Amino acid sequence: MNLSGELNCVITQSIQVSPIMKIIKVKPVEWSFPAFTAGQFVALGLPPEAPRCIESTEEFAAPATDKLIKRAYSIASSSTENAVEFYVTLVHSGQLTPRLFELHIGDQVWMGKKAVGMFTLDEVSPERNVVLIATGTGVAPYMSMLRSNALTRKGKMMVIHGAANSWDLGYSSELKLLASLFGNFTYHPTITEPLKEPSGWDGDTRFIGDIWASGTVQEKWGFKPLPENTEIFLCGNPKMIEGMKELLATDGFIDHKKTRPGQIHAEEF
Repeated sequence: MNLSGELNCVITQSIQVSPIMKIIKVKPVEWSFPAFTAGQFVALGLPPEAPRCIESTEEFAAPATDKLIKRAYSIASSSTENAVEFYVTLVHSGQLTPRLFELHIGDQVWMGKKAVGMFTLDEVSPERNVVLIATGTGVAPYMSMLRSNALTRKGKMMVIHGAANSWDLGYSSELKLLASLFGNFTYHPTITEPLKEPSGWDGDTRFIGDIWASGTVQEKWGFKPLPENTEIFLCGNPKMIEGMKELLATDGFIDHKKTRPGQIHAEEF
């Protein structure tokens, strides 16, 4: 079955950030992506007959032949751009990402007609301080927030981003620039495999939980982040999120739910 007729967008940018990380921009063809809130996600899709990249391995499961392979991805672009940006990690045995990694400028892809999700700053008062914690491509929704209007907030903001190597710290140059331009914003990267760095690494090498427990945020801000003054966003590896929730609970932070407002907002991969 030929499903290419369902592809409703075109690739306008494709940047290989590292061997396993890629930034792509997707633009609707003859339709407009509706307004969305920074932090939301939308599905991308390709037909099973689409080629897989050379770095891929055998698929963990063969995809259905009669429908598009679809997965949800957080949006990294601002809410005002006419193209939608994504930061994607290659899952070598996956069904969709090896096909996304084989896309080039001008190739077609399917995208959902509407962004969804509650992982946003909508319900957070502008006076509140915010710590945005991510591993890998979990930084994508934070880029959307920062590129939209998050930096006009009165409260302090900080991104803590962890990855195995420096080349997997996507958007690090942009985040460093934002930190130099905005006094209320701090960027703190960390990597766990410094011995693999060709030119060395003089930054942090601790796990995110250790960074939090050591009081790094308090040191950067000049005061301790507490439930009374700070919201915590967690995006990425489920183990990181689980560990951070345990740490945050010792200071009184609780999960944010519709039925019970809290200060921990989590988005797991």
